[in-house]
Amino acid sequence: MAVNIHFSLGARISASSLPIISATVDRGLRSTGNRCSCKLGSGLVKSGALLRAAVGGSGNKFAEQDGSLLGFASWNQPEAHERDFTNTPYVPVYVMLPLGIINMECKLVDISGLINQLRILKSINVDGVMVDCWWGIVEARGPRQYNWGDYKRLFQIVRALKLKLQVVMSFHECGGNVGDDVHIPLPQWVIEIGTTDPDIFFTDKEGRRNQECLTWGIDKERVLSGRSGIEVYYEYMRSFCVEFEEFFRDGVITEIEIGLGPCGELRYPSYPAKHDWKYPGIGEFQCYDKYLMKSFEKTAEAKVKQFSGIQPEGVGSYNSKPYETKFFCDGGAYDGYYGRFFLNWYSQVLIDHGDQVLAMASLAFAGTPIAAKQLSGVHWWYKTSSHAAELTAGFYNSTNRDGYTPIVLMLKKHKTTLNFTCVELRTLDQYAAFPEALADPEGLVWQVLNAAWDAGIHVASENALPCYNRQSFYKILQNAKPHGDPDRRHLSAFTYLRLSPDLMEQHNLMEFVRFVKQMHAELAGESI
Repeated sequence: MAVNIHFSLGARISASSLPIISATVDRGLRSTGNRCSCKLGSGLVKSGALLRAAVGGSGNKFAEQDGSLLGFASWNQPEAHERDFTNTPYVPVYVMLPLGIINMECKLVDISGLINQLRILKSINVDGVMVDCWWGIVEARGPRQYNWGDYKRLFQIVRALKLKLQVVMSFHECGGNVGDDVHIPLPQWVIEIGTTDPDIFFTDKEGRRNQECLTWGIDKERVLSGRSGIEVYYEYMRSFCVEFEEFFRDGVITEIEIGLGPCGELRYPSYPAKHDWKYPGIGEFQCYDKYLMKSFEKTAEAKVKQFSGIQPEGVGSYNSKPYETKFFCDGGAYDGYYGRFFLNWYSQVLIDHGDQVLAMASLAFAGTPIAAKQLSGVHWWYKTSSHAAELTAGFYNSTNRDGYTPIVLMLKKHKTTLNFTCVELRTLDQYAAFPEALADPEGLVWQVLNAAWDAGIHVASENALPCYNRQSFYKILQNAKPHGDPDRRHLSAFTYLRLSPDLMEQHNLMEFVRFVKQMHAELAGESI
């Protein structure tokens, strides 16, 4: 039976016509436009391919220099042909379902429309879909009162269409971040506890609370109706495992992704839009709740007593630039004795949180592959000495210090896949749009993916922002299957953000079909 879908361009397409589109793509139907590619040379260093040079004495203007002469990177002219992706590794492609596909009553929304779209995804050989299981919906009624509602119905639909499932344990609030089109708060009983004990939430130096997720300071504190944060997460995961045992048994659920922080990402909520952060602000440290402060005091008392009671100074505010602060500027306090002590503690709290939650996930989902939902791609200010935005997010990755290998080794301990983002972003595009941000997404991706591959763990990825054009898809392909790698290292899976009416538009869908074929090693390159 053909399933019709209307496109905003006025075209109509049916699931039965997708093979025709697929064949058309094979024959070389392509979008127009110029493409400029960047390949990272083996001599790339973390500070990036463009060297910063201060103009005048203010330190707030920068000139671009060609780093290729110094062995930092090779910026290539546009290629005449795309790579041939036949005979490359097969990389499964999943598509994220809409955030609000399950509403606050735990009911499935727009079932017929969803089935139509899933049939189209199946017809173009997408491997499966990803869905968030929201803590704020499932355990909304009270502690240990789990209502999985229509999640089972959704899973049955996916199984009937012979698609696979990646399921996310989402312990964070939805709403207020880029791409959020619904609002799903934390469980109401948690919010109520927070009215009497607001320190269960991350807190900035001005005392502003962030209710996106729970502070890691209560991971072992039994302040949630007699349970600790870790106990709450574990019991939620166990409930899911029992409720959906049949989908594990028949192989429909291929992976469980564990949310570890805001937006599900393993990071501090250092750049929240709700506190008026704007790109490319450096963000703020988020460790001023009483529980994390107690942890810091305990660490200081045990190691360096003179730092007890001392907080970082000169760190600026959410929208500061590194060179405007005493802490993050070149030669700033971040690299002093106290700065190194504080940043070691701050980043270790992040690693310890991931370690403890993933240990419980490994126990709850024994025998099923698990992944960290996402490691955030904080790529702005990557070309500066301090890497300020990464530091406030919890990644101690300043120049001459590798902040990601310790995280990778923690993931390896639990046989956990690293899921990384921003693989579609190009450094030149970021420089054109925000030259003052000194961003380098390609350098960051190169560093993180290689750290994971060198440690021998699986690496998966997602796009950070919606993308529909061939240039972005080609960038993903380059990262998914690095050219000339003698070990043929590649992503273990890619998850596309996200299923939407825009993706279903004819031109966008045709580009996506082409991308899926290349990820599956079914389509060669062609002239541009």
